[in-house]
This record gives sequence, C-alpha cells and structure tokens, in this order.
Amino acid sequence: MTDHPAHQDSPDAAPADAPAHHSDDADSQAFRELLRGLRVWDVDLPSFDPATAPAEPLPLFRQWLREAAEAGVPEPHTMTLATADAAGAPSVRTLMLHDADERGWHFASHRGSRKGRELAVRPRAALGFYWPAVGRQVRVHGPVTAAGPEESAADLHHRSTGALAAALVGRQSEVLGSAQELARASEAAWERARREPEAPVPSWTLYVLHPEEVEFFQGDAQRRHVRLNYRYENGRWAQELLWP
Repeated sequence: MTDHPAHQDSPDAAPADAPAHHSDDADSQAFRELLRGLRVWDVDLPSFDPATAPAEPLPLFRQWLREAAEAGVPEPHTMTLATADAAGAPSVRTLMLHDADERGWHFASHRGSRKGRELAVRPRAALGFYWPAVGRQVRVHGPVTAAGPEESAADLHHRSTGALAAALVGRQSEVLGSAQELARASEAAWERARREPEAPVPSWTLYVLHPEEVEFFQGDAQRRHVRLNYRYENGRWAQELLWP
C-alpha cells in the first residue's frame, strides 16, 4: 500500500493553529517511517522441526525458555497476562512466571489488584511469551485457579526481599496520591521486609493457569513461520500445525 500526502486546505481556510497541525503531520510521518525501518529477526534464527516435539507442551516450553536464556534474552521469564472484567473488556500487563509444572503456569498478585478482581469474576486467562533473539513466542490459555493461603505465602517468601517489600506496600492498582506517598510506604515496607522476612501478606495470591491450548511459534526470516499448537481434549494432548 502506498501512502498519499494529505489534502492541504487553502491558506484562507487554514485554522489559526495550522503550523502545529503541519508539525503533527511531520511527526506522524516520521513515526511511520521509523516503524517501517525497524528490522525484524535480522539475526540467524534456530530451526524447529515439529516432528521432534514431545507429546506434551511442558517439556518443550521449559526447553525453549532455557534456550532463550542461553541466547541472552533478558528476563525470559517475563510474560504478558491477559484477563477480562465482568463485561468482557480485556486488559493486559507484563509480569513474571513463577513456575511451570504439571499443574500449569504459575503467577501471583494481590487479590485486590485489577488482575485479581478480574480473575475472581472471570477465572480464565491467556499468557504470552516473546523471545526476539531466537524469534520464538509461546501462547498459553485456559482456566485459572487460586492457590490456598499456605501455598501463596510460601510462593512469596521464597522470593527476594524486594518482592516481599513490594507486596507489603500493597494497594496495587489503587489511585496514588503522590510519589512522596509511595516513597514513604515503600521505605516502611523495606524496613519491615528486612526485619521480618516471613511477614504475612494475606492478600498475596498464587494463581495457576491450567492450559487447554499451548502454541509454539518459531519465526523464519522468509516468513515461513512454524506454528505448533497443542490442544488438550479427551484427557490427552493433540497436536496440529497452523498456517502462519
């Protein structure tokens, strides 16, 4: 598709703020040129033969995350989490994966956070992992359950002092009055986290997404991407290839 220059009004019809409008047009054009000039997968990418994939998705996911880390992907355990509210309006954010095992993919948050409130009314979610250095992404979706208080507490207290301090601050997703208010609450939380490494945070909740589908995407510089999708049905995992 070819971009065409915007129609220019005559000088008599131009609004008073026309110079700013022209400046906005120039900024928009420069931004579009920036986007179009960015290179995608301008590196050697690994190959992926779906015929060698295991019967279940978990071993392959663990392998791919390990290989992303070895390839130098920063924070390969970060992921996007998509949830929806009672009306079906979606929201998405980035957070850390805490574990992936036979039960599912683990993450945590406060029950009163936006994600916690949405999962309470719609206990389903989707996860997305993207590792650009190897041209790979993984998508996971399915129902979500909340772990009990003991397991949730153990999850938190196995993490860093900073993670505990952040959890002790609490009030996630609430409106913040000022940066100074946050600084005071954070300082107090850090002091308590150092003093009480087992300090309880009752609202902290571990969530487990039980996968119904897991898709593995291997990028290809010639756009012949490989997409292997696992679907759980009738008590077993089925595999299928998808068009890119």
